[in-house]
Amino acid sequence: MEYHIQVENIKCGGCINSIKKAVSSIAGVEKVEVNKETETVSVLGGENLQAQLVEKLAELGYPEKGNNNLWLKAKSFVSCAVGRINKED
Repeated sequence: MEYHIQVENIKCGGCINSIKKAVSSIAGVEKVEVNKETETVSVLGGENLQAQLVEKLAELGYPEKGNNNLWLKAKSFVSCAVGRINKED
């Protein structure tokens, strides 16, 4: 199944790396793609993953469009920094 979730706060490659790593760790996820320009996370995986994906993204600071707040913005900066440090070459 394909899932396309529009999120907030994607700023750079560090954000993308953090999102890919965290979402890939969810059981049933086969492939994760992140489009910075459209702020869309696309996931290929098993059925009934939507709620888990949305929850994981919000935990990282990348909530669905329209659900942003100051706390989530701050969390996204931390996730971004971690993604920059752990960047895969």
